Amino acid sequence: MSTILALETSSELASCALLRGDVILSRSSSGVRTHSLSILPMVQELLAEAGVTLAECDAIAYGSGPGSFTGVRTACGIAQGLAFGASLPVVPVVTLDAMALACQQAHGAQQVLTVLDARMGEVYWAQYDLSDGVNTVVPPVLSAPAGVAPQGDVKACGNGFGAYAEALAALPCALGADAAIMPHAVQIAQLARIAFAAGKVVTAAEAQPLYLRNKIAYTSAERLVMQQEKAAAEAAP
Repeated sequence: MSTILALETSSELASCALLRGDVILSRSSSGVRTHSLSILPMVQELLAEAGVTLAECDAIAYGSGPGSFTGVRTACGIAQGLAFGASLPVVPVVTLDAMALACQQAHGAQQVLTVLDARMGEVYWAQYDLSDGVNTVVPPVLSAPAGVAPQGDVKACGNGFGAYAEALAALPCALGADAAIMPHAVQIAQLARIAFAAGKVVTAAEAQPLYLRNKIAYTSAERLVMQQEKAAAEAAP
């Protein structure tokens, strides 16, 4: 079985996970000012606990988005840095896919609606059929909460149901929604292992965040942050 190191920083929760054989180890941190300060120490703790070096991993996975601009850049930049340093392939995993898998694991759901708070009065959402793998019914969309339109009966999850409870209350699935389910590196790693086995990998240079909001260019400060995050990851043991 492959060994996958996964990173997820697209929301207020930062997490990393190491999937090796049937064993998965993870760390998470919430409420930190910047995930770039917490994620590498957590990665180092995981590798030390497992007795694994970075070079012994088969791939680096990351939550590619959608999510916060800073968060998805952080995960992508650090994944790139680690992958460059260890000459490993990279596996991007859509954050909403990971939420859908987490919902299935928690509730046994087969039809899942994921709704993630996108701030600015909007949400990221998607719908999945998990009866045979994680299959997309409605691909990730950015919309106002009123634009969330699941097809059929679904189990709903995601912090969008906490952030926009009133706006989403009319949905039949809102009453039983699990607002605590968020993107996490555990499910990123599990989905990445499947993708890795299927050869769905990219090089470190090809890794990109998934944005649903248009953004023309990075500011000088944003480019500096990205460069610092990548340099820190490349310098990490």
